[in-house]
Amino acid sequence: MKKLLLLLLAIVLVCVVLATLGPLMGLAFSLAFIFLGMHYYVKSRSVVSKVLWILIGLIGIMMAVSNIPALLGLVSIILLYVLYKQWKNEEVSIAMNEEDPFTNFENEWSKIQKKERF
Repeated sequence: MKKLLLLLLAIVLVCVVLATLGPLMGLAFSLAFIFLGMHYYVKSRSVVSKVLWILIGLIGIMMAVSNIPALLGLVSIILLYVLYKQWKNEEVSIAMNEEDPFTNFENEWSKIQKKERF
């Protein structure tokens, strides 16, 4: 029974992803506009080109805001991934690997100190 419910939920999520495929592509296109605007804004030297790249970035932001339904598609894709993992009886790990940069520094420093002693 559990497998049947997972299968039905997966079918519904695939339908949602297919229905939001257009907004997902629009969101990707608008994020590319935002990235290009920011990238070339940093590289440009003249004021006119900086204003032009800011305008292109703002157009990308407006396009991204208009593609808010794409967030539903992104959530559906994530849920499909989780369902796939549950179907295969695998555990889904979402834990973030947080490494303290100072711990890494201390480890490297202790290695350097050991090398200097010999």
